[in-house]
Amino acid sequence: MKTGSGKPIRCAIYTRVSTDAGLEQDFNSLDAQCDASQAYIRSQAHAGWIALRAKYDDGGFSGGNTDRPALQRLLQDVQSGKVDVIVVYKIDRLSRALMDFSRLVELFDRHNVTFVSVTQSFNTTTSMGRLTLNILLSFAQFEREVIGERIRDKFAASRKKGMWMGGFVRSATMSRTASWY
Repeated sequence: MKTGSGKPIRCAIYTRVSTDAGLEQDFNSLDAQCDASQAYIRSQAHAGWIALRAKYDDGGFSGGNTDRPALQRLLQDVQSGKVDVIVVYKIDRLSRALMDFSRLVELFDRHNVTFVSVTQSFNTTTSMGRLTLNILLSFAQFEREVIGERIRDKFAASRKKGMWMGGFVRSATMSRTASWY
């Protein structure tokens, strides 16, 4: 992180929620994450932190991969030298996959960008801070995998009961006559 140079420290706020449920509300989870992040940046104004105007909000996107439009824009801005610090509400907003997170941290390091979690205090410049980060990420990935297992188990149990779980319904005659289906 750039300090002591007298230049402002440009902070990008990244927010994410996995579902789009509730995003139409006047105040939603993305707004709450952004407000908390802005308050944190204001608390660091003495160190020269300023919030960038660009919004990096991914509503309805999983943290299990990096295929998210706002995250990709943020990464382009990191590579272009427009960002000094990335501020997230919790680290699992950035990623829930260890490999993806490791790649993101490498990219941040190459561009002298740090990141801060508003609700989880750690310093990634120390070995203990990196250990803490890896432990938190391991739990985030574990949580994602457990949720996936629960969903698969629910689908399997529903199918055993003869319940339709989405997708296209194919009749026996349709599958025999429409080989392209």
